[in-house]
Amino acid sequence: MATEDLPVLVDRVDGGVAVCTLNRPSTLNAMSARLVEHLHETLDELGRDRSCRAVVLTGAGRGFCSGHDLGELRDGASGGRRLSNPVAVGMEHQQEFARLVTAMRALPQPIIAAVNGVAVGGGLALALGADTRLASTSAKFGAAFVRVGLSGCDMGVSYLLPRIVGATAAFEMMLSGRMVSAEEAADRGLVLRVVSDGEVVDAAVKVARSFAANSPFGVRMTKEVMWSNLEAPSLANAIALEDRTQSLCFGTREQREAVAAVIERRPAVFDTTSSGKVS
Repeated sequence: MATEDLPVLVDRVDGGVAVCTLNRPSTLNAMSARLVEHLHETLDELGRDRSCRAVVLTGAGRGFCSGHDLGELRDGASGGRRLSNPVAVGMEHQQEFARLVTAMRALPQPIIAAVNGVAVGGGLALALGADTRLASTSAKFGAAFVRVGLSGCDMGVSYLLPRIVGATAAFEMMLSGRMVSAEEAADRGLVLRVVSDGEVVDAAVKVARSFAANSPFGVRMTKEVMWSNLEAPSLANAIALEDRTQSLCFGTREQREAVAAVIERRPAVFDTTSSGKVS
């Protein structure tokens, strides 16, 4: 789609994969309030769709996402209007943006970020909010909030980035605001791998299909437990949650079909309309 009439596009590909594209290429997919609203709506719809088994998030044109729209940032959440409580309005605006990351985490389906250019500021936050990331050769990552007079801690970056690259590298990225190349991102474990420009969406779809080939309930529980155990206070707590989840998965139709498919050396076929049903 060449126009920017819709700020978020969704294309379905075979294997139960949905490709979600941020569609403001003239701004390198900067996060306007309208784009954020549509992305929330898109995530809500995909989360309810049991035929969708995995999601690829990418950007139209030359960039993944260049962060907050600087025009809106200059004008503030009020849009230049005089408000009786601009701080409260600004907080609501900030929370709506940040809630995207928690919405991505809560999505039942795994999300693969296909970073095809700059992922800066809020764009970095969206990439970090995905369950894994692939990057094109020309991709660049940056926690740029500090370079526009704001805290480098925004939209969950101060939580997610150090857990992925370590505190030392995260501090340097967030305090300097410098751009990190795709190669460095791969070296630091920020992305799964780097592929040639123009191939990152196809590569991400391939990863998404490998996730979607497994039982929907098992994939959903794996994502949920992985995120929960990143916050687990101890190994014992993490194992307790794993034990509970394995017990929930055992004996479902999906689990029996998965075992039968392995034994019979054939692809598993899952009924997504009854995901996780025990009978």
